[in-house]
Amino acid sequence: RSFCRAARRLGLGALCLGVAFLAGFYHGLYRMWLSPRGARPLQTNLMFLKTHKTASSTIMNILFRFAEKHNLSVALPAGQDVHLGYPHCFKAQFAEGFETLGQSYNIMCNHLRFSLPEVQRVMPNTTTYFSILRDPVSLMESSYVYYKTYSPAFERSKDVNEFLASPWMYYNLSERTKNVYARNCMWFDFGYDNNAVGTEDYVQGVISEVEQAFQLLLLSEYFDESMVLLRDTLGWELDDVVYFKLNSRSPDTVQSMTPESKEKVKEWCWLDWMLYQHFNRTFWRRIQEAVGLDRLAREVTLLRTRQKELMELCLLDPMPIDKSRVKDKNLQPFQSGHANILGYNLKDGLTNETRRACLRLIMPELQYMSYLYARQFPEKERKSAPFPLW
Repeated sequence: RSFCRAARRLGLGALCLGVAFLAGFYHGLYRMWLSPRGARPLQTNLMFLKTHKTASSTIMNILFRFAEKHNLSVALPAGQDVHLGYPHCFKAQFAEGFETLGQSYNIMCNHLRFSLPEVQRVMPNTTTYFSILRDPVSLMESSYVYYKTYSPAFERSKDVNEFLASPWMYYNLSERTKNVYARNCMWFDFGYDNNAVGTEDYVQGVISEVEQAFQLLLLSEYFDESMVLLRDTLGWELDDVVYFKLNSRSPDTVQSMTPESKEKVKEWCWLDWMLYQHFNRTFWRRIQEAVGLDRLAREVTLLRTRQKELMELCLLDPMPIDKSRVKDKNLQPFQSGHANILGYNLKDGLTNETRRACLRLIMPELQYMSYLYARQFPEKERKSAPFPLW
């Protein structure tokens, strides 16, 4: 404005208009760059099928933060359980308050075994359904370490290579619900029989059903690209999909897999392999159609730049740290199996507002669930004290 006033005094009104036009034009481009393409309506009714060991805890944190930002209701497990009935197929009564809330939840993102008719009893008709998949080879190694003490098939074997060399030696069909993590876990999470005989017709039929139920399937190997696509699909802002990795484990707990073991996974988890292969292809077609590779590269850069800014603002350490080094006991993540789940420390001296924002980014899922439960159902007796976010 001061430039324009000076320009008018000098008789340079045209120059003023030109500069104002260019400023508005480039500001518009900048806004378009930071915002999803076009004027996509903001999606607030979301069902995320939280598959196991696929970076789904990080997406859960994104959804919890979004729910808080827009004051949305979350379909939390009844009785403050951790899962929505898993490994049993989901039923509407597994959601806390379903008897009174009915089909009025906005967000569903806890672990469950998918059953579309029952989920539809809980979620509005305008709900967007999405999930995330992971290469079954790396998924098997991660599951083996994380569920080592939960799955009898894993517990009986020395390491992942020994298990895969002769899986039927350790895997017992009579222990079906205990061994869901040991074979075709993603197939099971989507509600199907993880021990089914995988004929081509059967597999293609299931894939068609998944495509009809879910509007979007993301890939954990391309997590940032997935966040760009998710943001574009839901009409969200950049900060809505910025994240810090949660439930990640120490590299020293990763087991090295032999080439023979990697190939064996594709046979042992053939149903998951076919599912992943199909949606890997459709993911990149969706990227081309909805975003394009040029804009994808720009927005991935934006996302990573913003993530780096927030990490420098919030975190005492530049990377996730060992659980023993997490100073605030309230921020220590749940530990499982032989995995060493990492956590974070916040910087000292943050303002209250900044600290609250940073806490939301690093809060482990069990603590965040406890906080949301207390916030959404203050009248319920709590098993544990809510996380002291405020």
